[in-house]
Amino acid sequence: MASYAKDNVLVSTDWVAQHLNDPKVRLVEVDVDTSSYEQGHIPGAVGWNWKTQLQDNVRRDLVSKAAMEELLSESGIGNDTTVVLYGDNNNWFAAWAYWQLKYYGHRDVRLMNGGRAKWMAEDRPLTTEVPVHSRATYRAQQPNEGVRAYRDQVAQHVRSRKGALVDVRSPEEFRGELLAPAHLPQETSQRGGHIPGAVNIPWSKTVNEDGTFKSADELRRLYEGAGVTPDKEVIAYCRIGERSSHTWFVLNELLGYRSARNYDGSWTEWGSSVGVPIEKAA
Repeated sequence: MASYAKDNVLVSTDWVAQHLNDPKVRLVEVDVDTSSYEQGHIPGAVGWNWKTQLQDNVRRDLVSKAAMEELLSESGIGNDTTVVLYGDNNNWFAAWAYWQLKYYGHRDVRLMNGGRAKWMAEDRPLTTEVPVHSRATYRAQQPNEGVRAYRDQVAQHVRSRKGALVDVRSPEEFRGELLAPAHLPQETSQRGGHIPGAVNIPWSKTVNEDGTFKSADELRRLYEGAGVTPDKEVIAYCRIGERSSHTWFVLNELLGYRSARNYDGSWTEWGSSVGVPIEKAA
């Protein structure tokens, strides 16, 4: 059985349990349900609110370099800290935070395989106590634009018919029947459908029942069987960029694709833009 392309991007729940008191490791919880952290989190973990701390709500953009530096500094994270992210919904927003940390050049960041659900299923300790970590001084690198795609780049991708577009949403969203997952608000874009030429490989196909990632062999068959091969420039998208961050993690970190990007504008931007084409067929 083939191993993952990078062996230092995933950690197990056992590994986390063994490093709870490691001063070189900082645990961070990022959830879809922003109240989950308050209900109980892994001891020592700080909580990041994706709505207020991981996006610029005025410009609808990622947080600035300065804002990321402040968030990491106040979380007690230095440039040499090992950051371990986890969260609910199979690490959707934990993966989004991971992708942003890579965008700003953090060297050692990892996901806890299986996320919050696996930790709880194993009856491991939770606490409501908010930790107090000494403030650090963090200096982010200039943004790595190689991991990010913008609307105009996606439009060129569509026109050239080269590379691969991966729509990681549900089949119902891909077909235009839903504008968002069934349990989330629907008022997100003007139109339903998908970007022309995209293949639908839902993010959920990459994980096992317990939320851990499938093997490298299984993941490779999943993508290459749909024509998404390592030699192509690949752009992944979803609704707002968090599920496609999860897929970007699979492609870039686990499978070693060298030209995988996350289109964080995703369907919320594309489906509401004037003058861009869409498709609705399955």
